[in-house]
Amino acid sequence: MTAAARFPNRRTPVPPPSGLRTRPDLDQLTGLRSGKPSFYPEYRVNAERLKRVILALDRISAALVRTMEGSEALVRAVADAAADHLSADWMILGLVEGELPDAAPRHVVLGPDGVEWPDLCLVPEKVRRHVTALQAGGSTGGHTPEEDRSHLHVPIRLDGRTVGGFVAWTPPDREIDDTDHSVLRILAGQTASALQNCALLDRAERLHARTAAQAEDLRARNDELMATQQELGAARQREVLDNERHRIARELHDSVTQYALSAGMHIELCRSEVAGWAGSSNVIEHLDTAKGLTRRAVEQLRSAIYALNDDDHGDKDLPSMLRRLSTVHMPDELRVEVSIGGTPIPLAHEHEQSLFRIAGEALFNTAMHASASRAVVRLAYQPGRIRLSVSDDGGASPDQIRRTLRATSVRGPSGEHRGLVNMDARAREMGGTLRFRRSRIGGLQVQVDVPLGTPGEEAS
Repeated sequence: MTAAARFPNRRTPVPPPSGLRTRPDLDQLTGLRSGKPSFYPEYRVNAERLKRVILALDRISAALVRTMEGSEALVRAVADAAADHLSADWMILGLVEGELPDAAPRHVVLGPDGVEWPDLCLVPEKVRRHVTALQAGGSTGGHTPEEDRSHLHVPIRLDGRTVGGFVAWTPPDREIDDTDHSVLRILAGQTASALQNCALLDRAERLHARTAAQAEDLRARNDELMATQQELGAARQREVLDNERHRIARELHDSVTQYALSAGMHIELCRSEVAGWAGSSNVIEHLDTAKGLTRRAVEQLRSAIYALNDDDHGDKDLPSMLRRLSTVHMPDELRVEVSIGGTPIPLAHEHEQSLFRIAGEALFNTAMHASASRAVVRLAYQPGRIRLSVSDDGGASPDQIRRTLRATSVRGPSGEHRGLVNMDARAREMGGTLRFRRSRIGGLQVQVDVPLGTPGEEAS
């Protein structure tokens, strides 16, 4: 009896129709039930190798980005990356003598735990021998297959020539495989390019620094040239002005002064002739006045001629100019004193000249109009300002001088009282003030206050 007859209610499995695929076996796809016992272990080994390669490439990338920091940082970073990838007991990165001359250091030796050994005398003999061979561009081949499992040589090549190399020793439990050779060859090729880029970058930086220094030197020389040109221009202007001043001085000396002296001589002759005439006292008095005025005019002309011929007026400070002014062509009956107070401060040349001219004009007015016997010139350097005063013991009235100056300013410039207008204008140009008051020695005091700051600042 058949099974179908014995169990009529049991269904016999029906094979699938021809051409239809069965449901895939998941265990078969994962390899867990593979018929090849070594499949899964090899998969795990390959996965580990892939992981090590990815980590090695990541270390290589991290090392190569040190190119911008210079060859020293790059060489050490590359050696660290190689030693870390191989878990090396000893790692050497060496460069051939004469190749990549800008790269430094020329060799790096890393011992156990990645510690650098700078003194080759302390490293094992095999390491020292390989360093020497790398620097000479040679090879220490002839290793046995057993040694090759834990010993690695990878040359660093650039443009077809050997410029350096890696040498490594791994622990006994860390064998060197084809993946390690591939990773180190990649690292060697990238290291050669990175070191060349370091050298090019370093040269570019030195060239840029040299160019910047040359540009700065050219700028300084251009500034010196511009300053020299300005000095030459100023010297030419001074030369033209000096020539004109000397020409005017010669004209004054040879013509106007001679005429004034001749007038004085004729006045003296007239005075001698009328001395015996009846009622000539008034005439003699007028002639004496004319003679005195002529003498004063000659003194004024001589002072002007001296000032025009004075070539050193810009080479001395204001106190020295005032002391010299007090001794030049002053009338014999006028005694001039100069007093300097405070610590002298260098002023702008234009200000010193203006104050000098004001003092000269005030002294000339004293000698001409005040009938004074004494004049005192005081220059006081005070906090924030400088004060110049010229005092005399003559008979001039401060009120009358102020009214004359106001009237002259209203009428506009004319030949009369031009000195007062010039003094006031010079004081205003310096941002200062001009005042007239009674002096302590009995006459007139001309006072000028000039701020030692921005022109126009009020003096305290």
